[in-house]
Amino acid sequence: MLSSRPWKARLVVSMPFRTDFRNFCGNNGRDDVERCACALCVNEVGVISSKGKMKFRFCGDLDCPDWVLAEISILSKITSVKMKQLCVQVIRDLIDDSIDYAKIFKLTADAKYESSDVRAAVATLSFILSSAAKYNVDSETLSSELQQLGLPKELSAALCRAYGDGQTKLQDSLRQNSLRLSRLRSVDWRVDYVLSSNDVTDVDEPFVQIKINKEGSDSVAFTASPDKFRLLLNELKQVYALMEGQS
Repeated sequence: MLSSRPWKARLVVSMPFRTDFRNFCGNNGRDDVERCACALCVNEVGVISSKGKMKFRFCGDLDCPDWVLAEISILSKITSVKMKQLCVQVIRDLIDDSIDYAKIFKLTADAKYESSDVRAAVATLSFILSSAAKYNVDSETLSSELQQLGLPKELSAALCRAYGDGQTKLQDSLRQNSLRLSRLRSVDWRVDYVLSSNDVTDVDEPFVQIKINKEGSDSVAFTASPDKFRLLLNELKQVYALMEGQS
């Protein structure tokens, strides 16, 4: 007995959410649609991302910002050769603030970018390259993630070649220009054992004298009891471990 429901409705109901993509794209039988850049698989990845399940290493294991996703189509209009040259200019700007917009406009002339498109492309590449360097993402992983976002494979490869060539210098520049109040020059310390004093009630115990010397500012000196020094040392070790985990 035939169902009275429309044929299209029955077709939608019969198709599972996780479609077997090997029948529709060049995924070669793989189930990891996140590594395929075809329209169907990119759409699947987008659904996963909207549910908070898709994370990107170059974004610090967070979702990719919406404005970056919106500019991927702009980046897709240029050739792979121009993409690498454009990335070289952006990396140079990130390192020493010497971007040549005249050359960038010439590189993007074939894509018929408007002025706003050029600046949007530069901003997007700046975010991708600086974030990848910040989170120490390797070129292969970055290329895979950019393809997940819809950037063609040849353009992702060209971007990552430029990124791989300049990654070390870019990371050194980011460390040098990171936000900090002052730079540490040296730390001097000594342990004094107080036998008697007219201004200290607890005698016959050690005290730690610490002097922190900073560049371009006054030094900071203080005295700590053994208990407070152990607490300070333990907290500094915890902060160091957190910083190492982020590098």
